[in-house]
Amino acid sequence: MLNIALTFAALQEHEAPAAGGGLMSIQINLMFWTLVIFLLLFWILKRYAFPVILSSVEAREKALEEAIDAAKRDRDEAARLLAEQKAQIEGARGESQKIIAEAREIAEKLRADTLEKTRQEQQEMLARAVQLVGGASRQVHGGTFHGTAHRLLRRFGPAAGLPGDFTIMDQGDAADLMQLSRAQLGYGGQRRHLRFS
Repeated sequence: MLNIALTFAALQEHEAPAAGGGLMSIQINLMFWTLVIFLLLFWILKRYAFPVILSSVEAREKALEEAIDAAKRDRDEAARLLAEQKAQIEGARGESQKIIAEAREIAEKLRADTLEKTRQEQQEMLARAVQLVGGASRQVHGGTFHGTAHRLLRRFGPAAGLPGDFTIMDQGDAADLMQLSRAQLGYGGQRRHLRFS
């Protein structure tokens, strides 16, 4: 039927210029068949093509919505995991600070215990020397390396060219002096951590 309508329309088109109709002339039969063909084509598209196109568009829309929802879920999960990781890092930092503080406390206690034990052993050694040698052993001195070195420097320092009022700095004094020097040179706020291998 479509072929017949198209053929008839084509014949009408060829006959129209011969009949004297121009481009702008109204031709009822051509308008009728154009409308019939349009309605027929629209019905065929609506019946067979539009449902397929519409279902594919809806499927694509649904897939996009699911992808967006999945992306939101993934983003929320990533944010949750990041928060958990930050909390774990903070917990580990706090735990490490606690362990370091405990280790320093233990090290200080061990140092104090070792120093006390060394002093006791020194006193015991000197007491045994007095028992073995007698009163002459009173001239024997004992102590730690640093204590013995300090006593010898006080006794023989002027002979070595040291002034009589020299001072000896411990590790804390040296750190304070370095901090004071850095501050005077304008590097007071900057700290550099040296690593030794």
